[in-house]
Amino acid sequence: MPKYVIEREIPNLGDWSADDLKGASKKSNSVLKELGPQIEWLQSLVTADKLYCIYNAPNEEMVLAHARQGGFPANSIAEVKTMIGPFTADD
Repeated sequence: MPKYVIEREIPNLGDWSADDLKGASKKSNSVLKELGPQIEWLQSLVTADKLYCIYNAPNEEMVLAHARQGGFPANSIAEVKTMIGPFTADD
């Protein structure tokens, strides 16, 4: 299944409390449950003003449906073509 990186611009996100983040996560999970098992949230990275989310989904349209239904921004969506890391340098 394709993997996507979603960039969400959310001003002052880095200042959100644990309860704020928990509420957003609950909303996301609720929408995911409605959309069905074909879309999966893997993880998100919180920065000062952006959220970078990693999802498995059959297509970009499903990622956009999640954003619309959850009221989340999706400023950019990019399909991951491959993954690399320190292990990539190993023989």
